[in-house]
Amino acid sequence: MLKIAAALIAVLAASTAAFAADPDPANWPAVLEDARGETVYFNAWAAPRTSMPTAWVGDEVEQRFGVKLVHVKLEDTATAVNSVLAEKTAGRTEDGKIDLIWINGENFSAMKRQGLLLAPGWAEKLPNYAYADVEGKPTLRSDFTIPVDGQESPWGMAKLVFFHDSARTKPEEMPKSIAELVAWANAHPGRFAYPQPPDFMGSTFLKQVLAESVADRAVLAKDASSVDASAVLAPVFATLDALNPNLWRAGKAFPKNYPALKQLLADNEADIIFAFNPAEASSAIAAGELPDTVRSFVFPGGTLANSHFVAVPFNASSKAGAFVVADFLLSPEAQARKQDPKIWGDPTVLAMAKLSAEDRARFDALDLGVATLAPDALGPAIGEPHPSWMTTLEAEWTRRYGVAN
Repeated sequence: MLKIAAALIAVLAASTAAFAADPDPANWPAVLEDARGETVYFNAWAAPRTSMPTAWVGDEVEQRFGVKLVHVKLEDTATAVNSVLAEKTAGRTEDGKIDLIWINGENFSAMKRQGLLLAPGWAEKLPNYAYADVEGKPTLRSDFTIPVDGQESPWGMAKLVFFHDSARTKPEEMPKSIAELVAWANAHPGRFAYPQPPDFMGSTFLKQVLAESVADRAVLAKDASSVDASAVLAPVFATLDALNPNLWRAGKAFPKNYPALKQLLADNEADIIFAFNPAEASSAIAAGELPDTVRSFVFPGGTLANSHFVAVPFNASSKAGAFVVADFLLSPEAQARKQDPKIWGDPTVLAMAKLSAEDRARFDALDLGVATLAPDALGPAIGEPHPSWMTTLEAEWTRRYGVAN
């Protein structure tokens, strides 16, 4: 019995030591000391506009804090999630290959559910989290209805915005809802498209249709498996059935992703497209990808909105370095640079009222671009549904309309 007790004490002591070895953001000087010399492998989507600010962040954190940032470019965040899961399954509880992941929604839910994230609370202890607009942006603490619990640190905001070329189509003729969009497409066949789900932007459009089709949005906060999903989705697919024949190429082919969708507008093959960033049209104009006559619009009843985050896997090799990078991403300097449409145009997660006059001036000086709607013109935000609805929607969409690109 004494031997068993001694063994248990040894195991508990080892576990406690391992847990205690994790850096605590509440002791920031110790985090900075531990982080110096670490290499942080940041798994993030490989879009050109996100690669540019990530490269700048890498230069800054290396110069200021001695942390090397390596951007591991992803086509699909699920790849990183599956990598961490494989490590956990193999018993690799430390020295993981991934230190930081750009994440939200379904992928965050999957990692949290499977115990793949660092213990709760670290994110809200970061020094720059004090500036986060948790009061005005509830999506910073609720990610697709899943409580964040301080297991991911906010990086930016997203809101669905539509745009058109005002040289070809009149602003007053743009639809004001999904129902009006279906009617518009019927009158202008072939001039609207959306990317093929499960592409992120294609699935985002499906969720906008879902939000506008259900009788009571409260059902979307529940797991789809806990309700009669077929009944909930019936009006969604009635809408999509009405839209499909009038899509680009009569719904027999779909753009592969957002860049392909954007090219349709540039090539005059479509009149209305959309993005999940209010500054995207201005950014595309600045990059020479779209004409300067493109303008944005939203639906008065609201469009889908969410926040995106960075998270640290439970077995990250460079936890202190990951905290330093996450905190720098939250800094007013990095947030203002990220919001510049010439850089990215991604909206800030910070509350202007919490910033110093000097830091507010960083944002006031930004030229958001000719096609970017003012914040008070973006209309109501429609919250994301429970992640299970996206999976259910994508599966049923593929069964009904799935085609090869």
